[in-house]
Amino acid sequence: MSRGFFITGTDTEIGKTFVTAALTRALALRGLRVAPIKSLAAGQELVDGRWVNEDVATLMAAQNLGLADTEVGPLQYREPCAPHIAARLEGGAIDRDALLAAIRTTAAKADIALVEGVGGFRVPLTDTWDTADLAVDLDLPVILVVGLRLGCINHALLTAEAIRARGLTLVAWVANTVDVQQPHVADNLASLQAGLKAPCLGHLPRLSDPLAAPARLDISPLVASA
Repeated sequence: MSRGFFITGTDTEIGKTFVTAALTRALALRGLRVAPIKSLAAGQELVDGRWVNEDVATLMAAQNLGLADTEVGPLQYREPCAPHIAARLEGGAIDRDALLAAIRTTAAKADIALVEGVGGFRVPLTDTWDTADLAVDLDLPVILVVGLRLGCINHALLTAEAIRARGLTLVAWVANTVDVQQPHVADNLASLQAGLKAPCLGHLPRLSDPLAAPARLDISPLVASA
């Protein structure tokens, strides 16, 4: 596969798509053609007669390649639930080979692909395949989005352990504020930095627009490793 990164998180709803969009724009500002890819997206709303997934729409707004909705979000489901359940509700199952082919086809159009997982690192996609397997199949170094809230240190260290147990490289991590009332943030960040043993690209506050975040990210470790 072409150059790129797999973006996972410590849980669901901790800002993976927000960070993926911010990284897309930050890398594009370096003159790179970037393909943000939401590998699977569950949950759509009818907007002006079209079914739209909010995460895919966010990545569409950040990309600079003119990619189609179906390229940024190759597999989208209506029901906002675990993807293997959403697929079953629509009378089908996730096709491993077809999904990998779609991701690789879109990635080949870019200098760098940012492939976002779904939920945490190990979310079932079929009875025998999960998002950790997806990352292994794509053979991409991993960026971990850590949602800053109570319990984040444990979740982050367990996820990093799982990433490395699969033979993957944890190339960097991003701290994304989830709980604005979280105490001892500096101490949490220090513990995360010591435990994760990978560069931190930045600590993001609560922002409404991911396109305002690139200035808060140091992407030099990504540029150096890509």
